[in-house]
Amino acid sequence: MKALLDTHSFLWAITEDSRLPIAHRDIFLDPANEVYLSLASVWEILIKVGIGKLPLPLPAIEYIESQLRENRIATLAIRPEHLAELETLPLIIETHLTGC
Repeated sequence: MKALLDTHSFLWAITEDSRLPIAHRDIFLDPANEVYLSLASVWEILIKVGIGKLPLPLPAIEYIESQLRENRIATLAIRPEHLAELETLPLIIETHLTGC
């Protein structure tokens, strides 16, 4: 089976967090499965670390790369066609970014 982890599932799986459902944990732990993480999730983690919302035990990239290796997780690239829908989304501007 091929499984794509979202950001929370990845973080919960590597930290053995009880919020990860048992069925999902079983998929993650089964060596017969191919487990993937999108680079969009890596990007999201780096943003969360950068704004202080996600403390990690090592520098972020070092920690993520070690967890990918240790848990046999492959990464999926972000390609232009994956981002095509972004052009149609409304712009959301947060007040802390605009100074309002």
